[in-house]
Amino acid sequence: MRTKLQIFKIVAKHLSFTKASEQLFLSQPAISKSIKNLERDFKTTLFIRKRNSIKLTAEGKSFLVYANKILAIYDEMEEKFLHKKDDLPSFINFGVSTTLTHYIIPKVVAKFRTQFPQTKFNIISNNSENIENLILNEEINFGITEGTSKNPKLQFEKFIKDEIVLATNANNHIFQKGIINTATLQTIPMIGREKGSGTKAIISNVLTSHNIKSLNYVVSFNSTEAIKNYLYNSDHFAFLSIHSISNDLINNKLKIIDIKDFSIGRWFYFVNRTGYLSNTFEYFKKYIRNNYNF
Repeated sequence: MRTKLQIFKIVAKHLSFTKASEQLFLSQPAISKSIKNLERDFKTTLFIRKRNSIKLTAEGKSFLVYANKILAIYDEMEEKFLHKKDDLPSFINFGVSTTLTHYIIPKVVAKFRTQFPQTKFNIISNNSENIENLILNEEINFGITEGTSKNPKLQFEKFIKDEIVLATNANNHIFQKGIINTATLQTIPMIGREKGSGTKAIISNVLTSHNIKSLNYVVSFNSTEAIKNYLYNSDHFAFLSIHSISNDLINNKLKIIDIKDFSIGRWFYFVNRTGYLSNTFEYFKKYIRNNYNF
């Protein structure tokens, strides 16, 4: 039952079987079957299924409240009985890519330390290549990076998928319909990352695959926060991680402009030395998965 409730919670969160499938590493038929089984078991309809979308029914919204309560109790039981405080080390040292360091990991670690205050952390923020080198040199045991390498001495496991979106000031009304094509993309004033940025490299690769040679970059910065602060005060545009602007979307400071037949995605991965075994790593990895998105 717990697994079914977790699947339901993720589908309800994304309102998408596809996105739930990506996050849970399950096939869409498996996701769909689990939801149908829940609906059968509780004799109710949880989602209204349309051609290209789904939404929660009134019963589904009520069911989600109970599901969250039950899953929270499961988590408390695990932390109480399966993971004693004495089982965790007094110090955890790991590396994280810049985007996750700024927008996801601090919240997770803060919550972790309210439950396990005896555990202290040293979190190294750097690009993926440097994090991998620290792991190979045994300066740290594990990390979270963007993408993977072919080095057989490293082992990667998918964490979460990131989407890089075109963002602009929420009060920018140049494109009333909120969507443009790739021809227009090449004309608008863009704010970019500095040369050598991993995000910039990913964007460039996708642009090349769409036969787009260049964009109209007018300013470049070496940090996402600088780009966001620029966008707050202009009607220009920038490609940014969806994780970096989630609060800005909620607070109506930035908005997303869709691009027809164009998308940029990437994965973040847990990475460690091949063969490295650690109960701490396995538990902390699970904790991050369960708590990265409150």
